[in-house]
Amino acid sequence: MLQPSEYSYGKPNSPIPTPNSQPIPVKTVSAPVEQATIGRSLVIKGEISGAEALYVDGRIEGKISLPNNRVTIGRNGIVQANIVAAEVVVMGKVNGNIECSDRIDIRSEGSVTGDVSTIRISVEDGAILKGGVEVRSGGQKQQNQAPQAKPSAAEPPKAMAATASA
Repeated sequence: MLQPSEYSYGKPNSPIPTPNSQPIPVKTVSAPVEQATIGRSLVIKGEISGAEALYVDGRIEGKISLPNNRVTIGRNGIVQANIVAAEVVVMGKVNGNIECSDRIDIRSEGSVTGDVSTIRISVEDGAILKGGVEVRSGGQKQQNQAPQAKPSAAEPPKAMAATASA
């Protein structure tokens, strides 16, 4: 059977909760997400490098090198550049090679024309991908690919033979 509590709201001795008396939730301390944004009306020609995430809603021609960060190509973004990043999300158009140390995500409205090298890849229905795809194992890094770039003359490279026939 339920007993009335001494802290019930009906008693005059009970404390009435006020906005100042309730505990304030403690926020966990985390590093703020720093992200540079290239707006819709901006056009950049040249090389972009840095140590923060990049959101592109404008136009870039050249090279993007953010090897430890995310590059997001927005719906209005048009990129004619090679991209080196940890993670790439494509919702706009990319014309160039993409090298990811983690993953590439091509959304349904996204388009990539060029070769892709990554550990994980996601291509949604409706997305366009024209070019070669290399999915590496998690332990294989970019340094391990350098010997593969120079195959021996005795044995033709299997990956190049497969892309040449496609």
